[in-house]
Amino acid sequence: MFTTTRFDSWDLPQHLLDGLSSMEWEFVTQVQKDTIPLARSGRDVIGQARTGSGKTAAFGIPIIERCSPTGTLQALVLTPTRELANQVAEEFSVLQGNSGLSIQTVYGGTDLDKQAKSLAGGVDIIVGTPGRVMDMSERGHISLESPTLFCLDEADRMLDMGFFPDIMWVVERMKHREQTLLFSATFPQEIIDTAHEFMSEPEFVLTNSDELDIPPIDMYSIRIGRANKLWALGRLMCRMDDEDQTIIFCNTKRMVDLAVQRLNKHRFVVEGLHGDLSQNQREKILNRFKTGEVKTIVATDVAARGIDVDGITLVINYDLPVDLDSFVHRVGRTGRIGRKGEAWSLVSRDDSPQLSKIMATYGLDIIESETPELPPGVDRDPVKRQDDYGESADVFGFVTLQLDIEQSAAGSSLDVASWFQQSLRCDEMAIGDVHFNNDATFISIHTSKVGLAIKALEKHEMKGHKVTGLIVE
Repeated sequence: MFTTTRFDSWDLPQHLLDGLSSMEWEFVTQVQKDTIPLARSGRDVIGQARTGSGKTAAFGIPIIERCSPTGTLQALVLTPTRELANQVAEEFSVLQGNSGLSIQTVYGGTDLDKQAKSLAGGVDIIVGTPGRVMDMSERGHISLESPTLFCLDEADRMLDMGFFPDIMWVVERMKHREQTLLFSATFPQEIIDTAHEFMSEPEFVLTNSDELDIPPIDMYSIRIGRANKLWALGRLMCRMDDEDQTIIFCNTKRMVDLAVQRLNKHRFVVEGLHGDLSQNQREKILNRFKTGEVKTIVATDVAARGIDVDGITLVINYDLPVDLDSFVHRVGRTGRIGRKGEAWSLVSRDDSPQLSKIMATYGLDIIESETPELPPGVDRDPVKRQDDYGESADVFGFVTLQLDIEQSAAGSSLDVASWFQQSLRCDEMAIGDVHFNNDATFISIHTSKVGLAIKALEKHEMKGHKVTGLIVE
């Protein structure tokens, strides 16, 4: 949410004001208002800010202001992914106006010799990933003794990805470090503990934490079995307008590939994004997404860290994340400042405890919803709905059917079990317990035979009676 403070009220250097003007930024965001004055004063700052809140400028403005175009490294910014490093560097390049600073990215997946040659030509600010910065430092291409400014972006993700030993390696070699800035969407206790090891009396800034952590978007969940998640996904996607852009989250690279394959088969144009793609492939896909040529990306959490597109209006959790904080990162991709957005989660029975935990942890109002109806003008589902009885099955794979026939008409338990066994022509192991209660009969049938059992009841009478069966949830 924009505040009434203007950038030009801060007595910033003209080159920064020019850069801000070229981006058409006039008013500061809340996180910028809360952190930039502290950072400009030289304090160590820990800021809570989700993607889309203006956090890059929150640390970028004070860093750029203190750097000069000398060709000697003065500031190091570490990010968890190559894509994010690129985005931060791009924003820095625009923000600096005509100051002439050399801002370079340093990350894996690119030609090492070419990168070394660029660094040898002089660099003022490096934005990179921990592993490659370590590598280039050990090879003598980066002197970590020279920079006085250090920034960690998306520190919680750094922790998740196991980067903190590498970060501490870098920090220990920054002998002349004067100021450290750390930004994170969430603050696990490990981050707070680690921060105190290498920061000097940091100022904590939790900007409107409720609003900041959870974007102002509409959130829904659909209770659905895995067999029909693709059907529900098709319904959600066919509601998209031409201007909409969507990210679909899966938990694994294999699931991303499968989802892309199946959606393409059903004539949806989507691209997959995960860590097994080459840097060149990832950049091509991201550029197509940023320009709107591709409207939908299927991604893992790590790959999506580099996606910073304001036009994203829909986030779909095909899989619920295992890590609670990842839910915040995912839904934070939409509902950017002043924009509307929706987040839908496809929740199987096994996912229900995790959804409850997410809602309780963050105090979220996630509305349980039916799968949306087809939009006007669409008369058939893009993906056919499957018979799926797994959500109603017990741990042994049996589903209970309630039959509207009382015991006196149905006969004994053995009579009922024999009728189903003969009608389905199945092994007796597929038929479970039979019991009677009030005016109804209950029988357990293995999920593999439930569909056939319902059809058998539709076609054949049981002891002269027309019987219907309902699944007991």
